[in-house]
Amino acid sequence: MILDAARAALSRLFSPEFRSVFIKTLGLTLLALAALWFGLTNLVEWLALPWVETLIPGLPSWAGWLGGIIAAIALAFGLALLIAPVTAIIAGLFLDDVAEVVERTDYPAEPPGRAMPALRSMVLAIKFFGVVMSGNVVALLLLLVPGINIAAFFIVNGYLLGREFFEFAAMRFRPEAEARALRKKHAVTVFLAGLVVAAFLAVPLLNLLTPLFAAAMMVHLHKAISVREVARPEYRRT
Repeated sequence: MILDAARAALSRLFSPEFRSVFIKTLGLTLLALAALWFGLTNLVEWLALPWVETLIPGLPSWAGWLGGIIAAIALAFGLALLIAPVTAIIAGLFLDDVAEVVERTDYPAEPPGRAMPALRSMVLAIKFFGVVMSGNVVALLLLLVPGINIAAFFIVNGYLLGREFFEFAAMRFRPEAEARALRKKHAVTVFLAGLVVAAFLAVPLLNLLTPLFAAAMMVHLHKAISVREVARPEYRRT
């Protein structure tokens, strides 16, 4: 079920039907990451470099260049960790667009879902951003712990991205409380699907399309779980 959902999402990723939302999602992701890069760079130049020069006066000119290179590498690493939170908030803005394309092209005979109100969607996106940001700070700290490091990235992002993207997809068809209950009922499946999203997130350049892939995959997964729920014996007896 998880692999089928992932394959279905990948098959649509570069299709003509996705072109409009593809351009919007990729463009906004790149703009957000560029803004973060310039913001972090200016912050380092404003705070860190003067502090180092005060702490160690009389540094040779080559030390400044070396420090700049080290700072750039650190910033690039930090930006890589910020892709997940950026993905979270952009997904909140475009999930309904992605879901509508998936539902229209892959499930034309079924009733379409309902788009969330804009204000509620923005509130959930901001909450999602905060949760994923906090989780990745924890993951960053765990990178310093031998035997955990890289696994922490996948476990934290697998859980958080799986949880939030699935609930976003489910809330097009269910009340918020019911969507959360369904996610908890299928927690293992949703977590494993989240690990697939985390693996996608770990691939350079391809990870810029994480909002598109994750949203489409979770729409397919929610559809599959809903079919399974309806097929249960207790539903057939009623």
